[in-house]
Amino acid sequence: MKHMKHLRLTIQIIYTIFTNGYIYGFLSGKIYQGRLKYVCVPGLNCYSCPGAVGSCPLGALQALLNQRGFQIPFAVLGFFFLFGSLLGRTVCGWLCPFGLVQDLLHRIPLFRKRKRLPFHRILKYVKYAVLILFVCIGSSFLFGGFAKIPAFCKYLCPSGTLLGALPLLTANRLLRSQIQGLFFWKLLVLLLIILLSVKIYRPFCQYLCPLGAVYSWFNRFSLVQICRDRENCTSCNACRKACPFDLSVDEISRSPECIRCGACVSVCPAGCLRFSTKNGRSQNR
Repeated sequence: MKHMKHLRLTIQIIYTIFTNGYIYGFLSGKIYQGRLKYVCVPGLNCYSCPGAVGSCPLGALQALLNQRGFQIPFAVLGFFFLFGSLLGRTVCGWLCPFGLVQDLLHRIPLFRKRKRLPFHRILKYVKYAVLILFVCIGSSFLFGGFAKIPAFCKYLCPSGTLLGALPLLTANRLLRSQIQGLFFWKLLVLLLIILLSVKIYRPFCQYLCPLGAVYSWFNRFSLVQICRDRENCTSCNACRKACPFDLSVDEISRSPECIRCGACVSVCPAGCLRFSTKNGRSQNR
């Protein structure tokens, strides 16, 4: 299990450095605006992070919905379909900088750890409401002055606050002089997520992340899966005990909540769980 944890952590760190490695941005308090910013990266990666060299797909979607008139954002929808059909929520587990932040926070030895919040069965649908109300409807119809508003980024996204606003404010004195009440609201949201992350495993991913909501729709048929050999499965329940989301053996990989972290694969005593492609999975599920 430690091998899988170390592998995933290594990939998360390398990916975060690769996608947020513009050092000059952190030093100068300025956002990179080169050609790479026209390219989306699969995880939640704030455009305003001074180190970001790519764009967040949610930010890109909101930017397209902000245009005058209604235009179907085919480019971003195609991006979601590509990465969703290939990886599903594997993106959340392995390729999301804010997911890495929550993983590290959960390792802090404070509080008694829990996998879920009370009323999980209801709260897990809030992320779909955030996707519809903030990302889609909010960005299409909410106006501030004469401009539409990227509602999720402006009012809610804790990743934008942590990786974008705070580094920019630290390095840019002019921006600090322009702080208004909205910043303190977003800071409160971030602090709440941070505190919850120490106790609950990835609360933002489980309950609020609209990008996770998008990828969850692809989980059942994406190319990368965790397959199960039913003939050798002893139903020992070790996989459920190790799963940070408390998923049963029948829910692994198939559930919209599964981020394919690999914890179940590492602890299976019979070796009947493994990462595979969809073709390999179809023989055993």
